[in-house]
Amino acid sequence: MKRLIAGSYINPRHPETGERPKVMQMIHKDEMEAYTWPIATSMQWLREVARRSPGYLTKTGLGTFIDPDVTGGRFTPSATDDLVEKVSFKGEDYLFYPTWDLNYGIIRATSADANGNLSFENEALVSSNLAIAIAVKASGGTVIAQVEREVPRGSRNIHDVQLPGSLVDRIVVVEDQAFCTELERDPNYLGEQRIPVSDLPKPPPGADKIIAARAAEAVRKHELTIFGFGASGDIPLVMAEQGLLAGDQVYDYEFTTEHGSYGGVVMSGWQFSANINPEAVIDGITQFDVIEGGLCKLAALAFAEFDEGGTVNVSKFGTANPGSGGFVNIAHNAERLVFTGTFTTGGLRTSVANGKLCIEQEGKVKKFVKQAQHITYQVKEGIKERNQQVFLVTERAVFEVDEQGLALIEIAPGIELEKDILQQMEFRPYRIAEPLPLMDASLFREDYVE
Repeated sequence: MKRLIAGSYINPRHPETGERPKVMQMIHKDEMEAYTWPIATSMQWLREVARRSPGYLTKTGLGTFIDPDVTGGRFTPSATDDLVEKVSFKGEDYLFYPTWDLNYGIIRATSADANGNLSFENEALVSSNLAIAIAVKASGGTVIAQVEREVPRGSRNIHDVQLPGSLVDRIVVVEDQAFCTELERDPNYLGEQRIPVSDLPKPPPGADKIIAARAAEAVRKHELTIFGFGASGDIPLVMAEQGLLAGDQVYDYEFTTEHGSYGGVVMSGWQFSANINPEAVIDGITQFDVIEGGLCKLAALAFAEFDEGGTVNVSKFGTANPGSGGFVNIAHNAERLVFTGTFTTGGLRTSVANGKLCIEQEGKVKKFVKQAQHITYQVKEGIKERNQQVFLVTERAVFEVDEQGLALIEIAPGIELEKDILQQMEFRPYRIAEPLPLMDASLFREDYVE
């Protein structure tokens, strides 16, 4: 393999051998060219391939890692080609992604008939299957679809058939294809039945649970809210545990994720982006039209680093290079942003007692740094140009971000400002609220932390 372009490089170790996936080993050894693009950009680019246009033009991502003035999305030293251009159009800067032909497309569905018509009845997510198929066929390429079964022609309602056989060249039947990672087929993800919210799994105790509970205070009823990975993805489950989603109250909240699930409850872990008890599922490229249209008013997203200049990094840090997924597109277009994460990482251990937080062992790695290792999103630009409201929530402190920088606005009870906050940062907040309010003691319940 010469080159890989991906939105996310999620690389969990094998549970028995401890090895990274072979592709990730190749990337770490620079044995292939690796690039990363924001996921929405990849999907929208497929649309331009299908239209035979010269490329995709967007403002999203200017000034971030995908900007040619920064890294142009290069992830390995051997990745030297310029796949993204910076151009001027009517006096304004844009990023331009030139198109090229695609030879093969590999997609997945549930059922196919002899004509190749595809339906997705057992799929928790539809993803960008249709966009891939159209782009590949428009390029003169071959579309290969994996399904779990063949069905007779004419046996399905036409509205169930979402991808016509004219766009499919080959069918591969895999009767035991996985449902979701680490999850067997579950009708609660398909709308076939609904699990009581009270029966949902509770997020495990730990700092992330405290963070999710505090970040949940930003969630409003009847406002489309989109969640990212980590503590952010735990927010709906914490709300369910608190009884906020009991009965018909769950319909007061509009939860979604970047891959197109609507309603129900966002799940954490490897089930992330597939909602349980969903009300609707749309395909990925349409979902990013929703996101880039600014319809997700609140976005709760993770952060790995936040620097003095207002840069958020989730895409490349230390030896980890997970990419950004849909982060750039979501962060750029939401009105309100809540970034969630522990204050430090690498061995952090916490405990609570009597409504107070104690740092049993500090993390080895600071996350509030002078300069981030990768530019995933520039918060100050969003505040200045799009009037975004931005907060950071950790287990021991809450910050607000404005055009001047980072302001400390809350501290956890039991935490010492100098030792536990300021000494664990590589820069000082430009403002510390005075008096400094305490985070609500009810967040620091003994069943929230191991």
